[in-house]
Amino acid sequence: MLVYRITLTKYANQLVASGRAARWNPNDVEMIYTASSRSLACLENVVHRDKLGLSMVFSILTIECPSSLKIKTISLKDLSVNWIDYDQMTITQRIGEKWVKDNESAILQVPSSIVSEEVNYLINPKHTDFKLIKIVKAQPFVFDSRIKL
Repeated sequence: MLVYRITLTKYANQLVASGRAARWNPNDVEMIYTASSRSLACLENVVHRDKLGLSMVFSILTIECPSSLKIKTISLKDLSVNWIDYDQMTITQRIGEKWVKDNESAILQVPSSIVSEEVNYLINPKHTDFKLIKIVKAQPFVFDSRIKL
């Protein structure tokens, strides 16, 4: 399975997690966010950056996750109707934190909060199978100037 990640080019040669809080992890719980498509990776970045932030130097990573790896799945039916609301983020963070601590799998499939019928893949860099996940390509990525005019 191929997944995609847009990152600042200075980080494009390695898979690293910042440990900063996001939708599926609280502070100090490391996970690497990837998307099921390039376009979803773009949207996931656009919603978190302003126009100036989108003008930085980025790369898009194509990442290979071997099909033999176990994937835990969180589906929409596992979540409350309003799971995308900001005040619900502590619930999704607890789900992600539990997944990392339980160490069940190296990959967690979750619905996108932007396009709920599409999915993102979270990668646990502390799982023993993480070493099997590889960057296969890094390419320059420029956000279209018409985004966030």
